[in-house]
Amino acid sequence: MLRGNHPARVDDKGRLKIPNGFRVLVEQQYGAELFVTSVSGEYVRIYPMAVWLEIERRLAEVPSANPSKQRFLDRVNFFGQAVTMDKQGRAVLPQLLRESAAMAGDVSVLGLQNHLEVWNQKRLTERFEKEPFTDEDGRVLSGFGI
Repeated sequence: MLRGNHPARVDDKGRLKIPNGFRVLVEQQYGAELFVTSVSGEYVRIYPMAVWLEIERRLAEVPSANPSKQRFLDRVNFFGQAVTMDKQGRAVLPQLLRESAAMAGDVSVLGLQNHLEVWNQKRLTERFEKEPFTDEDGRVLSGFGI
């Protein structure tokens, strides 16, 4: 289970060193193959390839004429790229996505159960201010026993 926040840096060559707390778990459970993408271009999603293949399997069950499926695939393929972590745990972020998501310097790497999200720290802070966790959010989650 990928959880928590580990600050990291994207170097001048566009490589993100996956924080050790996440890297060891990803390598042990899934290996070094990853799919790096985004739906909005605002942040980066990093999926272990096995997790991404399961998403693709589920997508294959959705009719090809479904416009939501097409919009999703258009975006994840536009921003996406298969990458392999090197021996030092670095993954190259696609240039288009680096530019769109402002991936340079300090970033936050968030564990979201089976994948990672990488955010420009300023953008993430702004998002938290713009979209606070509300009492209604708490009520909705309590309906799920959380």
